[in-house]
Amino acid sequence: MVSDAKVNILLVDDHPENLLALEAVLEDLGQNLVKATSGTQALRCLLNQDFAVILLDVQMPEMDGFDTANLIRQRERSRHAPIIFLTAFSTSESMVFKGYAVGAVDYLFKPIDAEILKSKVSAFVELFQKTEEVKKQAEELIITNTQLRKSEEQFRSLSACSPVGIFLIDIDGHCTYTNPRYQTILGVTAEESLGEDWTRSLSQADQEKVLTDWINSTRASQEYSREFEIVNRAGIVRWVNIRSSPMLSDEGEVIGYVGTVEDISDRKLAEAERAKLIREQIALKEAEATNRMKDEFLATLSHELRTPLNSILGWSKLLRTRKLDEKAIARALETIERNAHLQEQLIEDILDVSRIIRGKLVLNFCSINLVSVIETAVDTVRLQAEAKNIHFDFVVTPTASSPLTILGDPDRLQQVVWNLLSNAIKFTPEGGQVEIRLSIVRDEDIPNHYAQIQVKDTGIGIKPDFLKHVFERFRQADGSTTRSQTGLGLGLAIARHLVELHQGSIHADSPGEGLGATFTVKLPLPELDETTTAEAAISTKEAAKTIDANPAASFNELPLDKLHLVVVDDDVDTLHFITIALQESGAQVKAVSSASEALLEIQKNQSDILISDIGMPEEDGYTLIRKVRLLAPEQGGQILAIALTAYAREEDAREAINAGFNMYASKPIELTTLINMVAKLAGRNC
Repeated sequence: MVSDAKVNILLVDDHPENLLALEAVLEDLGQNLVKATSGTQALRCLLNQDFAVILLDVQMPEMDGFDTANLIRQRERSRHAPIIFLTAFSTSESMVFKGYAVGAVDYLFKPIDAEILKSKVSAFVELFQKTEEVKKQAEELIITNTQLRKSEEQFRSLSACSPVGIFLIDIDGHCTYTNPRYQTILGVTAEESLGEDWTRSLSQADQEKVLTDWINSTRASQEYSREFEIVNRAGIVRWVNIRSSPMLSDEGEVIGYVGTVEDISDRKLAEAERAKLIREQIALKEAEATNRMKDEFLATLSHELRTPLNSILGWSKLLRTRKLDEKAIARALETIERNAHLQEQLIEDILDVSRIIRGKLVLNFCSINLVSVIETAVDTVRLQAEAKNIHFDFVVTPTASSPLTILGDPDRLQQVVWNLLSNAIKFTPEGGQVEIRLSIVRDEDIPNHYAQIQVKDTGIGIKPDFLKHVFERFRQADGSTTRSQTGLGLGLAIARHLVELHQGSIHADSPGEGLGATFTVKLPLPELDETTTAEAAISTKEAAKTIDANPAASFNELPLDKLHLVVVDDDVDTLHFITIALQESGAQVKAVSSASEALLEIQKNQSDILISDIGMPEEDGYTLIRKVRLLAPEQGGQILAIALTAYAREEDAREAINAGFNMYASKPIELTTLINMVAKLAGRNC
């Protein structure tokens, strides 16, 4: 059957009116007509498309039809594309011969008979469609045969290596196939197992009951499962588990039975003693599997988060291939930067969860004002709310007797508030409302005061049966209220752990789907007297002075002047970026793409600092630095070294230092940070 999909027909003529005429003649064919006004444009069309036929004008400026045809035939993809020359220039036999010589299948003179042209083109269209269908059928046949061979190989392998016995019985009760394990359990040879069924090995005590159950199951075409004793040919009594199911034909008729025989003697004999051990082993394996799943999930996703890459790669390609105006360029760069930061935030969420799971998340406690913390988070998300026309309020209801100052990590608490606000805005439709309210509440059971942060929205709400799961990790796929559109659904799980590390609590409430949700965070307020409050205020001011006294590094004109650096990274783009950045800061850089090249460069030329990637093919950064440290000092064995890698866990940093690196930095790295590190390692003040 010929495919109904449209095929491409290429029309090439330097006169638009001729193209329109051709289009009018051929449009009834219902195919995809592609027009080109020059040979160059025609060749460009042939780069990424296949054509059933090419109608090519002979006389065209710059590159005529014959030259175009020559180039078409030189390309592998279009080598066999049918070409019909159209011309009003000359009807001489030499011109016709020249057309056929360059690979034309026909040569028509203008004015062209519409019916003749349509007939010829239709023939090539039909030929193209049939050829494509044949190709498709051939590919499908290859796939089918491959799958059949694979299935047969899998069946033979599974049957031969199966830990359980397998048997086939026809409708008359005769055994037609057994695998090696079946023969071992029943103590028979392959020849002996055929023609007889497993019921011959039943013990006298079980024979009547088992046979009755077996016959009833087969008559009813039902599955059968039973544990009982058998006596094999060697006279050894074994406990087995027999299972069988009817095999049905395409018409639904029973044509036989397939069964399995499992030797469960050891389990039956030691069942009581092993029950506890089995439970412990199962629990241990499940715990190991869970931890392994978490680690694999985090390690894999940290390198394969692709959502932001759609915009990054898309705009990057447009910037490279299109001439955009300034407004479009600005939008492209803003989109790339925003999505890069988004991807960085996703990776940070993953690493936060990893730290939480391993108990490695460390908080930096100090005296903080919750109003300032919330205001910072509010400012961060306000534009998101405005973009969706969401009415956004921040309400503070303090009391004179209890200041809204707590001991906590300001960055982490801001992260908690940001997560709650981002979720509220994300799942609230346009024109909705989001409110964050800060107040002081008192526990009814314990006379303690708490700072309470409530984030309330009019969004999609939460199903009642999912409320208890809303703070669990990796559960975003199980409920629409936690399915992140651009993230990994880890924000609420991270928020819960951060709040609990502050000795606080967090819970969610929702009347139901479509009725909004309220998230409430309670943080304990310290019982501070006036002296303690004053000391905390002074401490905060002193800390602020310390921060102000250490502004961001202001570089000298060439902070890395005359430094000789070796940079190694298998990623060409990263290597180029780092090289240019360091050279613009005055350094002399030797850039290489492998550990072996870097080792030769260090031995060959005296360099000041090595900057190495960790994850590289053949030899990684750890192997490189260990080899370097084995060199004599005069060969570069004591060269200063910085590990620069996308592996950003604490253990990665420790491993890099233990391997022999002097410093460690994770990607993506800010230019100023990298230059600061190089300058610091070289003993220079920037």
